Amino acid sequence: MAWVGNQTLISQFILLGLFTGSPLHLLLFCTIVLMFLVALSGNGLMLLLINTDPRLHSPMYFFLSWLSLMDLMLVCTIVPRMATDFLLGRGSISFTGCGIQILFFLTLLGDECFLLAFMAYDRYVAISNPLRYSVVMGRRVCWLMVAGSWLFGLVDGLIQAVFTLRFPYCGSQEIDHFFCEVPAILKLACADTSLYETMIYVCCVLMLLLPFSVISASYLRILVVVLRMSSAEGRRKALATCSSHMAVVSLFYGAAMITYMRPQAYHSSKQDKVVSAFYTMVTPMLNPLIYSLRNKEVAGALKKLLGRCPCAQCQG
Repeated sequence: MAWVGNQTLISQFILLGLFTGSPLHLLLFCTIVLMFLVALSGNGLMLLLINTDPRLHSPMYFFLSWLSLMDLMLVCTIVPRMATDFLLGRGSISFTGCGIQILFFLTLLGDECFLLAFMAYDRYVAISNPLRYSVVMGRRVCWLMVAGSWLFGLVDGLIQAVFTLRFPYCGSQEIDHFFCEVPAILKLACADTSLYETMIYVCCVLMLLLPFSVISASYLRILVVVLRMSSAEGRRKALATCSSHMAVVSLFYGAAMITYMRPQAYHSSKQDKVVSAFYTMVTPMLNPLIYSLRNKEVAGALKKLLGRCPCAQCQG
């Protein structure tokens, strides 16, 4: 604790978490742990398949491998601490720990925003200009896109983490959330945060709407190209290629926009927790399933990997 004038400034926060001790919440806890394990195994398997199978060494799967890595890091930033706090019956987190969690979380969130946009552009080039695809989406270009995603995400995370914790916090230490999310923390500030909230709103609009505009433009162009195709089989393959990515974009951007593009006055703790759980746990779990279940190349790589398994050879 520290004192400034007549105010007692707090040196740590207490996360109230997502669960209580009721049987229903215990079931929810078990469900979330299961989702965490599915997300770990699914994204880990995607990384293994993409890096070991030569057939998956293309720009689309290069981006998909980075998406899987980001999802792995995202769930590991949130779920293990939340589960530990629930099992040990405590939720205290230091200012520094809270700042690090904000930094990692927002960096990864920003990374995915831009990476999904680059993935949409990749699909646009592949469908609209297949003959020049390998030239336009060369290895250097792909690495620059990934590096740009990390850079934009890191800048956003650093700005919000530093400025959020510069406010004085006094009175209640309790954050009505299961991790250090900026809107929930700002409710505890004993200073005027309206200007900063406006800045966050503008920043989030840029971080979400700019990539989303690129995605929308890419898929509108793809739709025009697909409708002009004379082959019904070609149209089907093109739409199948993009449908998985569109599903991931809808899930991720929908939840993120609900949280970060609503004014602070319209936030409620219960809604924020549900929406945050969706894009920090549900989406990372679903991404590998969405991309693998409808993808013959990934299924083929999995069969090839299982064929190399000693257990499978012994049974054979």
